[in-house]
Amino acid sequence: MTEVTGRITAILGPTNTGKTHYALERMLGHRTGVIGLPLRLLAREVYDRIVALRGPSAVALVTGEERIAPDNAAYWVATVEAMPDGISPDFLAVDEIQLCADPERGHVFTDRLLRARGRHETLFLGAETMRGAIAELVPEARFQKRERFSTLACTGACKISRMPPRSAIISFSIDSVYAMAELLRRQKGGAAVVMGALSPRTRNAQVEMYQNGEVDYLVATDAIGMGLNLDINHVAFSSLSKFDGRRIRALAPNELAQIAGRAGRHMNDGTFGVTGEAEKLDEHVAQAITEHRFAPIRKLQWRNPDLSTGSIDALIASLEVGPEDPRLARSGEADDLLALKSLAGLPHIREKAVDGKSVELLWDVCRVPDFRDISQAEHASLLESIFGYLHEFGHVPGDWMNSQVKRIDRTDGGIDTLSKRLAYVRTWTYVAQRQGWVDDESHWRGATRAVEDRLSDALHEALMQRFVDRRTSVLLRRLKQKEAMLAEVNSKGEVSVENQFVGRLNGFRFSQDASAGPDEAKTLRQAALQALKPEFSLRADRFYNASDAEIDFTEQGGLMWGEHAVGKLVAGSDPLKPLAEAFVDEEAGPDAMQKVQRRLQHFIDRRVATLYEPLLVMQKDDELTGLVRGFAFRLVEALGILPREDVASEVKELDQDARKQLRKHGVRFGQFTIFMPALLKPAPTRLRLVLWSLAEGLLEFPASPPPGLVTIPSLKQAPEACHAMSGYRKAGERAIRIDILERLADFLRIEDSRKGFEATSDMLSITGTTLEQFAGLMQGLGYAADRGEREKGCAGPSNADAGTSKNANNEDGGIAGKNEECGSLATAESGIDGPAEASAASRCAAAPNSESGDAEGEVPSVASNGTKESADGAAQTGIKAAVDSGTDAGAGETAAADSAPEVFYTFTWKGIPGKGERPSAFDERAAPSPGFSRKAEQRPIRDKQSRKPPRKGAHRKGAKPEATRANAKAKTFEARPPVKNKGIDPDNPFAAALMGFKGKE
Repeated sequence: MTEVTGRITAILGPTNTGKTHYALERMLGHRTGVIGLPLRLLAREVYDRIVALRGPSAVALVTGEERIAPDNAAYWVATVEAMPDGISPDFLAVDEIQLCADPERGHVFTDRLLRARGRHETLFLGAETMRGAIAELVPEARFQKRERFSTLACTGACKISRMPPRSAIISFSIDSVYAMAELLRRQKGGAAVVMGALSPRTRNAQVEMYQNGEVDYLVATDAIGMGLNLDINHVAFSSLSKFDGRRIRALAPNELAQIAGRAGRHMNDGTFGVTGEAEKLDEHVAQAITEHRFAPIRKLQWRNPDLSTGSIDALIASLEVGPEDPRLARSGEADDLLALKSLAGLPHIREKAVDGKSVELLWDVCRVPDFRDISQAEHASLLESIFGYLHEFGHVPGDWMNSQVKRIDRTDGGIDTLSKRLAYVRTWTYVAQRQGWVDDESHWRGATRAVEDRLSDALHEALMQRFVDRRTSVLLRRLKQKEAMLAEVNSKGEVSVENQFVGRLNGFRFSQDASAGPDEAKTLRQAALQALKPEFSLRADRFYNASDAEIDFTEQGGLMWGEHAVGKLVAGSDPLKPLAEAFVDEEAGPDAMQKVQRRLQHFIDRRVATLYEPLLVMQKDDELTGLVRGFAFRLVEALGILPREDVASEVKELDQDARKQLRKHGVRFGQFTIFMPALLKPAPTRLRLVLWSLAEGLLEFPASPPPGLVTIPSLKQAPEACHAMSGYRKAGERAIRIDILERLADFLRIEDSRKGFEATSDMLSITGTTLEQFAGLMQGLGYAADRGEREKGCAGPSNADAGTSKNANNEDGGIAGKNEECGSLATAESGIDGPAEASAASRCAAAPNSESGDAEGEVPSVASNGTKESADGAAQTGIKAAVDSGTDAGAGETAAADSAPEVFYTFTWKGIPGKGERPSAFDERAAPSPGFSRKAEQRPIRDKQSRKPPRKGAHRKGAKPEATRANAKAKTFEARPPVKNKGIDPDNPFAAALMGFKGKE
């Protein structure tokens, strides 16, 4: 640089004195100027400030990896190493001049102190410790001392969890920086990261995130001490020592002060201390930092500026020349000198570097910084290739350069991978910035800069994803601002507060995001519930006005509003009066809680009243008195279903008039169960199981049987009353629906249970079982099932030989009298058996009385697979198959079928195990069981197809059937005696219609 006689001023003082700001003001007061800064990051910051004031055409930026040089640039911003030569600026400044004592870079700053001057004004900015050295080496310099704008105090140790906002935690290794940032993410929502190895673009993005308040914490290396101006209130050291490239050494007090001084901005006071595993600061060191008193710098690092380039050896010798001034110390072997010595040992390099120009080129190549921070040998190998290309071709080949850059141009990978790629591309950015090293400088400068920008952005995103919890940081900031936060709940129940997902709202209960760690869980819940208060109120209003169709109960007693669980049922004072318990967070407030509670109670009260209206009407009937009222109470208490054996004595005491009063309310006195058919439908059954489970205090409620099934597998470990509450009666391995069981009883009454009988197709059809399943069912009902085999076409003896049977299908299910057995229309020759006899059996079977029909009001015929099909259709199919068996096409199949034995079961009454050997209620010779009446009204059984009364005399005792099973034209015989005409009950609601019909006859 040109030496001039302009004014030289050293502005010295601690941090936060405005030295750099003063230098920029002075430079802009001159026509031209140059300022050298210690870091590329700081150079970029100063460049942006000047561009904002004077425009980009007036400002140049020169660093090792970046060069922006407009043709008419008046002001040059550069790193100290890259300060331009050959110009004579009116103003020149060097910042952080105390780095003259730095072992690695000190010789560059010392050279600027001794040789760099501005024509009109020169400023050296730095610490007060440089006063003596500058006064001795630059005696013409004047001094200005500047004081801090704010005070700096030591606060001692502080845990990360208690670290105040707007704090910077200082670490001196990458691993330590990452560990502290991760800890801050978990406990404080995140932190920005600033390191010297970051590109300016990444560093600026991280600093902007901190300055904007997205995060309240910053983790940085000692790079933060070099003039970066941030809004920091507290600086905490996580370590008091660092690795300087050769050894781990303790930081000097002035080095600690340089970093701690970043706390406090302009007039804001700052504090500093330690955290983590750092030892407590020595009291004297802390006092020296707060009072800015440090030992003066005595020795400055120096390297010979007059280099000899006649040969490699001469160059090395000139670099190793020591200073004559005792205040200067020869700089140690820096990376560039080590690289030169390494390449000098290669014969082919010596052969090329034989003249001054080649030696100068070799020295320029050796000064390429080791951005990659790899081994000395690898770095020297890269420099060897670059020198070889430059010496041979005059530039680095584009193909080789492209292959090196393309290999790095990838944005996948983690933080470490991206950081390495960014360090690698800085080497090629440096190469592209050197004059004449590449054939197309503008292209390669743009290309390498673009790759660096992409990697920088990717690294910034990776740092944010790993060390910043945007959700927690945003919510913490809004909570501190005490502003109303906006909560949004989408159709899936996902809750977002200030566009940050925080959890899900299930009904009126908030479940925060499970991925949140324990440290941020409190923040999430606090922010979410504060923002959700208006949503709770609005949702409670919508729920209170919702229709009953939107609300339902589950089989386990839960209360649902659509897909949301909003409450549960608990036992009340009465089984038919359950209580609703709402699921509402306390933070929703008492008003919302009361609305939800009242709406749920209204819903379940109306549901019980609707589904159990017959039971409730009977309960409120004042005309029921005495034994009738007591029995009605028992039925209400049992939710409409009473096993007959449990109330046999009570039933016996009820006369026909009493029973008539109960029948008016839909009560049916069945053979096995006293029940109300209207309550056997799926909806009342589902509710009954829930109400019964609540009353019994069950922890797990039994599931409601699928609708439409006649039999179901019996529940092994369920309570005894569970089957009855489901509308079924247990019979061995299966349970049969109670109304279907009563219809089965109608068929069984006409059979001789002592001699034995076989199952008819109607029995199989209404139970929806196979023959084997039916045998198990009958065994569960107290019958012995004897298995046998016979040739097909041989009629079984039981059904055909039974001369007499009973037909006691009265309204009470009791025994009425003896009647002749019905024969089958199917002949033995036809080969029809089992389900194929359904049509004949259905025509001869006794039609159930008014109380023996299905609970749904229809008489379905259920196939063995549970689906309904016509029994008559099955019979017709079987008969047609028998007729067609004589044809040629079916002769072979019929013969094969006839050769296989036919399995049959003979059923005889043996009694129900555990309940005594009581006589079968279906046996005509058995004494009537308790509670059964013989006085029931007897009605004629009408044929299901003709609906005409049976032929006279068919009911006489000992009457013989006019046809056997072998007669295909067998006539139908009724199993019940004719009933004498009785007067029409005036209380019957159909009395008027019946009287009118009788008059017509």
